[in-house]
Order: sequence, then C-alpha cells, then structure tokens
Amino acid sequence: MHFLLDGMLGKLARWLRMIGYEATYLNNCGDSDLLSIAKRDSLTLLTSDQELFRTAMARGIECFLVEGRTEAERLAALSDRYDLDLRIDTTISRCPVCGSPLKEVAKSDIKDSVPPATFKVYQTFWVCSNPECRKVYWQGSHWDKIEKTLETARKILDDKRSARTRGRKEQTTESGGRHSTSETGTASNHELP
Repeated sequence: MHFLLDGMLGKLARWLRMIGYEATYLNNCGDSDLLSIAKRDSLTLLTSDQELFRTAMARGIECFLVEGRTEAERLAALSDRYDLDLRIDTTISRCPVCGSPLKEVAKSDIKDSVPPATFKVYQTFWVCSNPECRKVYWQGSHWDKIEKTLETARKILDDKRSARTRGRKEQTTESGGRHSTSETGTASNHELP
C-alpha cells in the first residue's frame, strides 16, 4: 500500500515509513495537484483537511480523513481502516526522511558516519539506500519512545475493536439474535462525516 500525505501530515509520513509503508509526503503541493497525483498513481490520499477529503471522495479517489490529537491515535485509526501492522520490522522499514528502503550494514562500514560514542555502544546499524540521503540509523535512546507510541496505538486499536465487538453483540441480543439492516457498526473515517 502506498500513501500520499498532504502538507499537514509530515510526522505521520515518518511513522508510516518506519513501520514499512511507502509514504509520499508533499508539503508544498496544492490540493488539485495532490488529487491529480493520487488519481494518476492510484495512491491512497491521507489528509486532515475535510474539504480536500470530500473532494477526493467525490472524484472516486481512495482517501482517509486523518483525525486524532496524537500520532498514536492517528496510527490506530489508519490501522483500523487499512489493517496496518503497527510494529517496526527492520527488514521492511523505510528511511523516515526520504522513504527509501533501509539496509543493514556492517558496523565497520559506518565508522566515520556516526559519533564515536554511538559507534562504541551500538552494534547494529542501517543505512538509507538512497545515494542522495544515505542517513544512518541505530536503535538509540529514542527507541523506547518509538516503541511506546506504537504500543499505545495498538492498545487504542484493540480497545476500539473490542468496543465494536461488544456493541455488535449487544445489538444482536437486543434484536433477538437477528441483525437488522441498520446495524453497520461504527462509521469509519473513510465515509463522509
């Protein structure tokens, strides 16, 4: 799945790349250009702009209205809609900066690219495969914060799915075991508000 994110969702683009999804982030692109690119390349448009969302829906473009105050809430909502895996798998992670695949490298290959203390403490490193980027990554002190955010997102998602399941069971019980045609569960952000 390849996402196209509008100018307000740069942080979310970085998160999607870290968990292994293609995320094109265009922060200097007008709405009409975003719509054209999404349509032309069959990308899923992510936006927090309700007007852009409505226009994309009207034009038949796959899109999602991103809501939520925190990145964990946003990631949980996206995962609920698109069944994203909210874990970092370093074999598929992408560079948070440019979106290119990462590749694990021998420690000796990056000796001159990281601070001496980092080189001494950490054993595993990844490098962006984009020759113009070549950013080096390791699981440093920020790793706990990354894992905590993803754990929070998974908990939000689990709670949301559990509440939906409970709601369906209660509706089934109230209707005598039969589902009425009005039972659709909770509306997704994919639908118009």
